[in-house]
Amino acid sequence: MAEYKILKTEGRAKRAEFKTVHGTVQTPVFMNVGTVAAIKGAVATTDLKEIGTQIELSNTYHLHVRPGDEVVKKLGGLHRFMNWDRPILTDSGGFQVFSLASLRKIKEEGVYFQSHIDGRKIFMGPEESMQIQSNLGSTIAMAFDECPSSVADRTYVQRSVERTTRWLARCKTEMARLNSLEDTVNPHQLLFGINQGAIYSDIRIEHAKQIREMDLDGYAVGGLAVGETHEEMYHILDEVVPYLPQEKPVYLMGVGTPLNILEAVDRGVDFFDCVYPSRNGRHGHVYTKDGKLNLFNAKYELDDRPIEEGCQCPACRHYSRAYIRHLLKAKEMLGMRLCVLHNLYFYNHLMEDIRDAIDEGRYQEFKKERVDRYTQGA
Repeated sequence: MAEYKILKTEGRAKRAEFKTVHGTVQTPVFMNVGTVAAIKGAVATTDLKEIGTQIELSNTYHLHVRPGDEVVKKLGGLHRFMNWDRPILTDSGGFQVFSLASLRKIKEEGVYFQSHIDGRKIFMGPEESMQIQSNLGSTIAMAFDECPSSVADRTYVQRSVERTTRWLARCKTEMARLNSLEDTVNPHQLLFGINQGAIYSDIRIEHAKQIREMDLDGYAVGGLAVGETHEEMYHILDEVVPYLPQEKPVYLMGVGTPLNILEAVDRGVDFFDCVYPSRNGRHGHVYTKDGKLNLFNAKYELDDRPIEEGCQCPACRHYSRAYIRHLLKAKEMLGMRLCVLHNLYFYNHLMEDIRDAIDEGRYQEFKKERVDRYTQGA
């Protein structure tokens, strides 16, 4: 059902469109993170449309724990539940499960762990993750994988990656079965596999070669932005992306800053997601083309300019830095909301500018100009 079409390339940077049953995504794209089917900071799906969001990301583990994926299925699936008619990607829950290090036990069949909410015992393996994501009915489901620490030793990483490959084969089989059921929410659900291997480029390359043979709908690079340096992350992308299928979308999970995105686009990445814009916004940190501002700083007390001159987001069109700072200091929820809306608008429109630059064959100069401004202003 999906169709990925490259429209333009510049070096390794790709400008493409990805057609899905819930609409067409223009890439490179940033997915706005709504972990529990909502963006933190009192942002509604109606707001997401206004600020140019193409695709929203929700989390399998969190929705399984609360309200329960069976509940979401009974209410018609995640799109109906949260009133969003554009694409949704659900991540498999793997990262959350493995971040509960003290509460989990990994076996070949899957992972036994305790809920972070009420402590009840939960088991999740490839089949369970696919079943939960099928109940949610997302556009794109992510395979269930183990995300080893970037500083884990080589032997552990090797074993972990081999298990992730076996789990991926099980995910693919189970997804095909679920999509064929009569009562499935989205019979066109897509499956992306995940490349792992910490910072060992040879393990990563070998893994990429194995999973590309499985002919999945897309491929993610996981397990980065978890403690390694930016240079190590860029090196892994340089090494691995050429071994993933050129004719399929590439998704760099959990990344990142505007600079990270500019660098990763240059290395052939299509999809991004990160909690930074919403998390930073909730703490009064806002993005501009000249770096980040902290609106709690006293120098903005009498600043009647918008967060960024010329920005068309709902915050900048109507309110001043001084007013938003006052709201934040007063712990008024509107302050948080305006900062999050601005940051998500900034990210969505950074991606739009990136797409335009690749379309027009000027990505290198665009990237250089943005990187220079960002590093000087920051």
